[in-house]
Amino acid sequence: MLRTRVITALVLVALLLPALFYLPQSYWAFAVAAFIGIGAWEWGALLGWRNTPRLLLGVITALICAAVSLLDPEAIGATAVISPAKEWVLAIYGVAALFWCLVMPLWLQKKWPLVGFGGLLVGAVVLIPTWLAMVQLRILGPGVLLGIFAVVWMADVAAYFSGKAFGKHKLAPSISPGKTWEGAIGAGVGVIIYGLVLRHIFALELMSLPLWVLALIGLTAVSIIGDLYESLLKRKAGIKDSSNILPGHGGVLDRIDSLTSTLPVVALFWLLVIQSRL
Repeated sequence: MLRTRVITALVLVALLLPALFYLPQSYWAFAVAAFIGIGAWEWGALLGWRNTPRLLLGVITALICAAVSLLDPEAIGATAVISPAKEWVLAIYGVAALFWCLVMPLWLQKKWPLVGFGGLLVGAVVLIPTWLAMVQLRILGPGVLLGIFAVVWMADVAAYFSGKAFGKHKLAPSISPGKTWEGAIGAGVGVIIYGLVLRHIFALELMSLPLWVLALIGLTAVSIIGDLYESLLKRKAGIKDSSNILPGHGGVLDRIDSLTSTLPVVALFWLLVIQSRL
């Protein structure tokens, strides 16, 4: 199993890094659209769908993302004139932020099922803003987007090791028995250290130090919520992984569960706070 995980991870890195650093922005948008389409196909399994309906959901989702790229290339940074902070963009991110920050804590508490048309709408709120953020944040530079990915990866790694070493108090035993409060605290510490290092190396003066630390803590909390939500959905659907398309790692949703919650929030912050100063 470990060998399979390592091989799959190496293949993913070999595909991700060249695409991230060398694809033109429009091609990057299409590539991410295909990736999110696979995630939508997996979302169909969480809804209890099989075969053709799942495939159609994946294809339609990918086509919607690709169509947005073609209809408004300025918003995704695919033209000489870049205009990312459009009203429809802010609306999409705003809905996603409200969903993750306000609705999701209640959802995790109530453990609502994912069914019917409502399940489709939730899938759109989870996946479409993730695609848009993954495309728009690349406007800042491939390295910046990779650095944002690394925030989530750092949270996952720090949570795993701190949970293994110190974990005693369960965070959400009925949703994900392996997660602990000690792991969550470790994730926050890891992200804070990572964020402070980045702040020092790149002289990031976007906000005061206390606000910077508070933002890192908030980002960690949102990433954990995204992780817990997918765990809840898989438990409700009675499946271990969203799919087996990534040997040793499960599915696309298993790899981007925390990114679905964090990327739209980061993108909204960028457009409202940082972009407004330029």
